[in-house]
Parts: sequence; C-alpha cells; structure tokens
Amino acid sequence: MGRFIYEGTVKIEIEDRALAHVQFIIADKLRRDEAFPFTWQDDASLGQGRTAVWLNSRSNLVFKYYGSRLPELNRQWLEALAKEANSLTGLRLVPEPETNETFASGAESD
Repeated sequence: MGRFIYEGTVKIEIEDRALAHVQFIIADKLRRDEAFPFTWQDDASLGQGRTAVWLNSRSNLVFKYYGSRLPELNRQWLEALAKEANSLTGLRLVPEPETNETFASGAESD
C-alpha cells in the first residue's frame, strides 16, 4: 500500500500498482504545465466523504511506495485515467481494465 501526499498535509493510501499509474498521469500533465483536480473517496474513518486537491506545477507532491518492485503499467488503464484527468471533474482513480497490454514503468509511452 502506497501513499499520495499533497502539500505535506493531505494524504491518501493507494495500492502501489494504482499509485504508479496515478503518478504517471500526474507527471505527464504537470510536465505539460496543465493544472487539474484530483479527487478521491475518503476512508470511512474520515466520514466517507471525498477530497479534491488542485494540482499544478508548483504543487508539493510525494508518491511513497512501500513495495520495492516497479510495477508494469497497463496502457488501457493509463488511457482511462488520462481521460478522467482531462475531464471537467479531473482525475479520479477508476478500476483497472482487464488487458495484457503492459509496459515497464520506466518506459516512455507512445
């Protein structure tokens, strides 16, 4: 289980594989200097609401992984997440589509 930390105070735990996909999408958008919201459902301990943060190139972000292996990335999941990130409501973590089309996390996408 990994952790996404925004501005040192807002934190969410996300499974390492999902976090790697979220990081890829966030990095891709910020590399192009595109600002956007990232929204998630809060844990029941926080009241089962939701949190939204505004991400831009000046945001202080930390992606903390607890596993040591770099996961392969699912191209279809990245496409689904990118579609979310480009929508008016912004990035939300959607379920991973079933596919065999993966590539190493250190590789460039087309």
